[in-house]
Amino acid sequence: MFTPKIPPPDAAPTPATSLVQPLTGITHTPACTCHHSPSVAPAPAPTPAAPVSRPAVHLTPGSLLVAAAGGTAMVLIIGTVLVSMLLATAITAASVAICAVVLRSLLNRPHNR
Repeated sequence: MFTPKIPPPDAAPTPATSLVQPLTGITHTPACTCHHSPSVAPAPAPTPAAPVSRPAVHLTPGSLLVAAAGGTAMVLIIGTVLVSMLLATAITAASVAICAVVLRSLLNRPHNR
């Protein structure tokens, strides 16, 4: 299920059957103006043989238990962090509101007397 689906080598497109034809007959100007002989391009690396199929992942009851415990721990930790961030935001908002009320009462008091 988790292994990649690679087409077998006989079904892979070849340059003759490819939808995109390679460019031929295009020459590029050299990058430098020095007059040295062009070097021979290195041969391309050989293509590896077809990949060996890997066995599917086998989950034992013990590994399932460890995965479930790890997932539960992650959910609890992330939930705790998010709730604490929300609580910090709520406390900050409440303290700013209290400061605004106190400042408003201090600034309006001289006008009442």
